[in-house]
Amino acid sequence: MQITVIGAGRVGSTLGGRWADGGHEVTYGVRDPDDPRHRDLGRRATPAEAVRDADVVLVALPWNANEAVLRGLEVGDAVVIDATNPLAAGARELGVDPALSGAELVAKWTGSERVVKAFNTTGSGNMSDTSYPKGAPAMFVAGDDADAKSTVLDLARGIGFDAVDAGPLSAARDLEHLAMIWIRLAYSLGHGPDIAFHLLRR
Repeated sequence: MQITVIGAGRVGSTLGGRWADGGHEVTYGVRDPDDPRHRDLGRRATPAEAVRDADVVLVALPWNANEAVLRGLEVGDAVVIDATNPLAAGARELGVDPALSGAELVAKWTGSERVVKAFNTTGSGNMSDTSYPKGAPAMFVAGDDADAKSTVLDLARGIGFDAVDAGPLSAARDLEHLAMIWIRLAYSLGHGPDIAFHLLRR
């Protein structure tokens, strides 16, 4: 697939690298494609150029950059994966109305009905290496478009996650709170980032 990664931080570059290793064609959409800091990313373009002909667009920007970048971005029929969390200053709480999610705002800004929430409930280290002794980490996926959600579930499975359908896009409100629990456990409570959620079944 043609995958565009909007953003060049740890999450975007890690997922982009994993998918490229899996045979997908990855392009990074960055503000300045000639910035030497991005030279190791591979194919680069501006966000507007990078989304042309994309099958999947991963949004992996700092939350406060999302609206400016996404409004007016012509994503067409691409699956849009929102991997962000609407963090308030200090990154210890969410900064949006609790009756809404960041993913629903991403859908509004892009005008897309194919937005899927995923890759927001764990750190980039677990995206790089999903191996744990007692099973694969869970990756919860929420969206309204069944085909788009199926694509994202497959992308998550392809890099080693136990991909779990978490329901409609409105469930992103719950997934963003789950992300806050992971952040609190990893950093505020000292467990470190080598922790992951696992869905037990019986």
